[in-house]
Amino acid sequence: MAPDKVEAPAVLSLPEFEEHAQRCLSPMAYAYIASGAADEITLRWNRDAYDSIRLRPRVLRDVANVDTTVTLFGRTLAFPILLAPTAYHRVIHPEGEIETAKGAGAAGATWVVSTATTTPLEDIARVATAPLWFQLYVQPDKSITKDLVQRAEAVGCQALCLTVDTPVQGVRNRQTRTRFALPPGVTVPYMTQIDAEGRAVMDNRRGMVTTWKDVEWLRSFAKVPVLLKGILDADDAELSVSAGASGIIVSNHGARNLDTAPATIDVLPEISERVQGRVPVLVDGGVRRGTDVVKAVALGATAVMIGRPYCYGLAVGGAAGVQRVVEILRNELEMTMQLMGRRTLKELDRSAISMSRMR
Repeated sequence: MAPDKVEAPAVLSLPEFEEHAQRCLSPMAYAYIASGAADEITLRWNRDAYDSIRLRPRVLRDVANVDTTVTLFGRTLAFPILLAPTAYHRVIHPEGEIETAKGAGAAGATWVVSTATTTPLEDIARVATAPLWFQLYVQPDKSITKDLVQRAEAVGCQALCLTVDTPVQGVRNRQTRTRFALPPGVTVPYMTQIDAEGRAVMDNRRGMVTTWKDVEWLRSFAKVPVLLKGILDADDAELSVSAGASGIIVSNHGARNLDTAPATIDVLPEISERVQGRVPVLVDGGVRRGTDVVKAVALGATAVMIGRPYCYGLAVGGAAGVQRVVEILRNELEMTMQLMGRRTLKELDRSAISMSRMR
């Protein structure tokens, strides 16, 4: 791994960051970030689905200034783009999550820290200047889970994202082929399933089965909003609201678990229609351009989350790379809104989409 080989400001788009990152990273690290489950069909669908949606611009409107602010859980965010939880940042960059936190802060982006962080939460919080959320797996020992939630709250994490789609890991052939393992000296402090050398156990037979009872249990003591991450079905969205979830994240785990599961943007409309604004609906998977953000908001998303792109930015330029990724996407969002003739996110609705051309 050889980070900082490219000056991040010279990179003009999120797809370019992946090209540069592939040259910076070891084959093992790149495969871990880039790969999906099995034949990676869902991984391709996540992108193809966005590409199949046509935008419908309006003209001769006053779009000299556009407003991209969005309110989530009583807090105003400057733009509807969050950094999704991703694991093992010290595999990507020597300083790992410290650099990610600095980059997110410089860009003003909310970052969801993963349970599989390779850096303690307290160290992350010390350098963070933008809001932090925390992604949670329910561990086999619930007392450990409760302690972790309280630790995340104590350092200022403003929401919890409970991952609900991973009772076991998916068939990750490309990742397995590279014999993925954490480098010596790199540990995952909050994962209980680790081997004698402190490396996360990659065993598909052992998962973290989560049920609706766990959601109820978590809500009984959590002091911050709880979002359920991994919803792909409108009935599950309805059950999430009924269970008291504060928000829903439409996600297929970056296409890393169940291959041939639908692209997230394809199921977003039915989920947002079922939820009817009762809780925020976020979506991840495949977002690479400002036009993608516009399409997601038009189809009912409150905000989007990106994962792989900022990992590539981290590999290429550390904190500056993370910052640059967010700034590119934010600038493209603003430009797209102007070209679309929409001044605010509320003006992005189904009228912004050519529905006849959607898949």
